[in-house]
Amino acid sequence: MEPHQYCQQKAAASGSSFYYSFLFLPDEKRRAITALYAFCREVDDAVDECSDPALAHAQLAWWRKEIDAIYQGTPQHPVARAIASILPRFRLSQEHLNDIIDGMEMDLRYNRYPNFAALKEYCHRVAGVVGMLSAEIFGYRDPRTLEYAADLGLAFQLTNIIRDVGEDARRDRIYLPLDELERYGVSAADITDRRESDNLQRLMEFQIERALGCYRSAMDKLPAVDRAAQRPGIVMAAIYRTLLEEIKADGCHVLDRRIALTPVRKLWIAWRTYLKG
Repeated sequence: MEPHQYCQQKAAASGSSFYYSFLFLPDEKRRAITALYAFCREVDDAVDECSDPALAHAQLAWWRKEIDAIYQGTPQHPVARAIASILPRFRLSQEHLNDIIDGMEMDLRYNRYPNFAALKEYCHRVAGVVGMLSAEIFGYRDPRTLEYAADLGLAFQLTNIIRDVGEDARRDRIYLPLDELERYGVSAADITDRRESDNLQRLMEFQIERALGCYRSAMDKLPAVDRAAQRPGIVMAAIYRTLLEEIKADGCHVLDRRIALTPVRKLWIAWRTYLKG
């Protein structure tokens, strides 16, 4: 299978909201961002779909070698070959690709985060860096756009954490900062045992408001000169902010359900946001 076709199938099969933000890009940029997204899916799956930590470490080590191969012109994996093919046009940092793997490795070392500072480091590696690489593909003139992109990536990851609290708990992972659980009178056992409470609702409302604040901060940092080029990120933000609103309207019942928007609704939000510019 042709490398970019493999990446396209990987992106489409994921059902991720990111896929809808790619639809309005020119072909060259769409192929590039799809290759980057497929890379993120591959290394994330190496951790999430592997029950043996030693094997997961080995798979990530293999991907580090494959990243070296990308920049040496000798990649083997279809996703790596797709990324290699776009390097002459887009400046994707080898260091940033390795940063993403650093973040994935954190999932193998930690299943709890003591405070938001520690969680933010994880979020930057697995999402903020992806935002910066995406900004390189979309194009920018003002370097402050990279600050916007990093903040937007943080907002996306916080949204994922909020949406997936119950799913992560079933794998004995809690991404909500432990000091914030304590502040709101929620124990780690309440999360893993799926015990709903008013305290949990207040905790989740706090998490949602912080994530929404990150979206506002990101948009405030986006220079006007780059707004048009960065529309895919704006589209994605509109979809994810709607998801947060749905979770809050549902009463923040994140332990026993996973709120999701339908593909039709995502497409409608994407189209409406793109037209608004």
